[in-house]
Amino acid sequence: MENFINISIYMYLQVTTLELILTYHAKKRMAGKAINKQQVIETIKKGAKIKQTDGFLARYGYIKVAYKIVKDKYIIKTVMVE
Repeated sequence: MENFINISIYMYLQVTTLELILTYHAKKRMAGKAINKQQVIETIKKGAKIKQTDGFLARYGYIKVAYKIVKDKYIIKTVMVE
């Protein structure tokens, strides 16, 4: 039981310290769709994830975020709204 608690705390700490790198395209899409950085983080943290060829697609509510992870950094490729 003790190992489970330690693993849960570690995973929680990893998720709360997301380092995002927004591409120009992602910034442009966010501005055009009135999506802020906190909504992108929430989508990655809480959303359903689908593995793609070069990264992941997270979906939470009406927001989708395409991203990849490179050396503990989340590179946001694009943001979509449904």
